[in-house]
Amino acid sequence: QVQLVESGGGLVQAGGSLRLSCAASVRTLSRYTMGWLRQTPGKEREFVAAVSWTNTNTAYADSVKGRFTISADSANIAVYLQMTSLKPEDTAVYFCAARLGSASSIFTDWNYWGQGTQVTVSS
Repeated sequence: QVQLVESGGGLVQAGGSLRLSCAASVRTLSRYTMGWLRQTPGKEREFVAAVSWTNTNTAYADSVKGRFTISADSANIAVYLQMTSLKPEDTAVYFCAARLGSASSIFTDWNYWGQGTQVTVSS
């Protein structure tokens, strides 16, 4: 069983930065890809970024490339999302997720989810 707990959300002005953390309870790290997805009211969850536990493979949505950085810490079993140059359109609930196998941009492909953390970017 995989358990994921996010933290680090909050309110920030446009142009600012936030760092999200995800504490994971995962056995056999190599079986999983970790990711962040986000959701706004009335919309489906949207892929943001994904990373392998060795940090050798990363993937980003076009909308966050160059602004967000995902990383994994296998020693502490945690995943991070460093967000910079935040825009109001980044406002969403951000979910940490785990997937058996490689990354996917399709939210229904992800197997395990955290409870989410709210990120609000004011203009």
